[in-house]
Order: sequence, then C-alpha cells, then structure tokens
Amino acid sequence: MSIIEAIILGIVQGLTEFLPISSSGHIELGKALLNTHTADNLLFSIVVHGATALSTIIVFRREIKNIFKGLLAFQNNESLHYSIKLIISMIPVGIVGLRYEDKIEALFTGNVLLVGGMLIFTGIMLAMTFFYKKTTKDISYGRALIIGVAQAVAIIPGISRSGATISTALLLGVDKEKATQFSFLMVLLPILGATLLKVKDFYENPAVSGGISTIALIAGFIAAFVSGLFACMWMIKIVKKGKLIYFAYYCFAVGLISIIISMI
Repeated sequence: MSIIEAIILGIVQGLTEFLPISSSGHIELGKALLNTHTADNLLFSIVVHGATALSTIIVFRREIKNIFKGLLAFQNNESLHYSIKLIISMIPVGIVGLRYEDKIEALFTGNVLLVGGMLIFTGIMLAMTFFYKKTTKDISYGRALIIGVAQAVAIIPGISRSGATISTALLLGVDKEKATQFSFLMVLLPILGATLLKVKDFYENPAVSGGISTIALIAGFIAAFVSGLFACMWMIKIVKKGKLIYFAYYCFAVGLISIIISMI
C-alpha cells in the first residue's frame, strides 16, 4: 500500500465512521476502485480504527470524564444508569460479532452489489427521520437495546452504523442531541475491543501486515484521526439542524451507481 492510498483510505475511514454513509461500505468501494485489499492488512485496519476511536474520545472528553466521575462516586446516580444503558446497547453487536464472525467476514469481499443495496437501505432509514418531531425523550433501557440491535444490523457493509443508530433513536422519539451522543459513545468500546482483537491477531501472525511501511501507517493514522475529528463535530451540528435528509440523497445516489456498476 502506497502512502497516497493510505491517506485516501484513512480519510475515507475517518469521514465515513461518523457521517451516516457507511464506513464499511465506502472502504469496500475504495478497495474495489484502488484494487487494494486492506481486509488482508490487519495492521492498517488497527491503526485507522484506533485513530477514529481517539477522535471520539477527544470530542466527547467532557462527557466521558463526567461518566467516570459519577461511576467512581459508587452511588446509584445518573452516570451509573447511563453506563448500564451503554453496556446494554453493546450486547447485540457483541453477540452477532462473536457468534457469526466467519459469516460476517464473508460479506467483506468487495461485493459492490451488496454495498449498493445496503446504501439504499441506509438512505431509506435517513429519509424516515424527515418526519421526526421535536421531543425531549431520554434513552431508556428498552430504547438502548433497540438502538443496539440497529448497531448490530449495521455490521453489514453499506449500512451506516451512525445512520442506523441515530435514525432509530430519533424514530423512537429521543432528543436529537442525546441520540447523537449516545450513538457515538456506544460504539467506543466495540471499536476498542475489535481493535484489541486485531492487535492479538497481528501478534499471532505478523505476516498480515502486508509489508506496509511505517510512513504509510503514520499517514493513514493522521488522515483518519483528522478527518474523524472533523466528521464527528460536523455530524453533531448536522443532527441538531435536522439535515440528515441530504445524506439520504447521497446514499441513494452512490447506492444506485454501485448497483449499476456491479451489473455492467
């Protein structure tokens, strides 16, 4: 993998991890366009996912700090309940990821037709938020589980994780700001967990590094981190303004183009 390819894929990872247009889907499309098999390069995957996790921590550092402060108080407080809701939301993706790991990996083979279809599905979910009515509802335990199921479904390449979880939360009547914060915080531990598992796989089989240079890794990390930081902050503003419909148009367009290309 060249430095330019690492930067391009890093930017794609950073932007699409937070914007509701599917990071996995765009990585698959990027691999097809660049003819770069990043799925075989665990080391690069570890680096860019670590970069997006770091950008999430920086953007929500105050919220994360408050949660930990509340937990360390060892009291039955709001931080404890919020943490439990986050854990509940992670259960579905954890079960699916561990139980169907091989089947999930089989979906990441550059199937442009699948990605196109799932991008259109993402577009439909985003378009449905157009009917969202302003509310002050909080994340309940039941809503946390439903949002978690949406995250599990988003394992399929082409379905946006942020799009699925935020759209589901909004359709359940959750306040916009609370929905966005919960969506980004609920993925933090799964990202870190998946990254640690990849680190383990890498140490067991260093050959999967694919011979990528250190400079390319650094370039990919910086690209993913900076673009992720920008995308995360931008996405918060977008949800507040209710502009998700524009991303629905984008998903429809890219999804349709992908399907047409796959059939040619």
